[in-house]
Amino acid sequence: MKNYRIPVGLLLSSLLPLLLMPLMAIFLFAGKGGPSHFLQALSTPDAQFALRFSLLVAFATSIINAVLGTFAAYVLSKYRFPGREALLVIVNLPVAIPTVVVGTSLILLWGPIGLLGKYLDPMGIRPMFAPAGVLLAHLFVTFPYMLGAVKPVLDEQEGSYEEAAHTMGASPWQTFRYVLLPTLRGGLLSGALLTFAHSLGEFGATVMVSGNLRLRTQTAPLFIFAQFEAGNIEVANAVASVLAVISFVLFFGLLRFAGKER
Repeated sequence: MKNYRIPVGLLLSSLLPLLLMPLMAIFLFAGKGGPSHFLQALSTPDAQFALRFSLLVAFATSIINAVLGTFAAYVLSKYRFPGREALLVIVNLPVAIPTVVVGTSLILLWGPIGLLGKYLDPMGIRPMFAPAGVLLAHLFVTFPYMLGAVKPVLDEQEGSYEEAAHTMGASPWQTFRYVLLPTLRGGLLSGALLTFAHSLGEFGATVMVSGNLRLRTQTAPLFIFAQFEAGNIEVANAVASVLAVISFVLFFGLLRFAGKER
């Protein structure tokens, strides 16, 4: 067995200030005033609303993108059509585009003076600076995660199973429901967890389209940012630690599920 002490020591010494210590600092500052101060920071109406709103948006984003992402993955995997490669690049662009640019583009489309928003505004329909705008931003930013989790599974499937189902008289929906969907369980769960986790921590696009309105459109990351600006470090870190714990649980749940699937 090779001597592992030197490379492992070098790895830990580089990760300690880069990843481990920043995570430790969150929990140290969050619990600096003791459990009572920690619970008091989380019991404020603003903090509770921000956490509930973030969880609700993340859940809705995961559900909607599970449907849209699976449908997009099916079309891009099972059909060959002109412009397919270009469309595949386009649907993955949100990963490469800065999230602030995403927020700006949504405002220019759905805002009061946007391409579509200027027609909706006279009718009283204003998606921007409202919960609907936050949801649109999160759907845009997280869409590639569901697509990337489901499409590789569909690409690896053999077409003989679908052909056999059609030969036996199954409709397209029955083929998808009883033949394809069971094999997509792992990809769907992985994509949903990644989507949920990314939506929970999304900041750049959200701050642009939400207006950061307290008790209305303020997500947990925006609440943390606002508290830091106001100098309420303990309150900000209390909410940050809750998000960190949720992210850890999702991450280790994903690893455990992936191990079982293997």
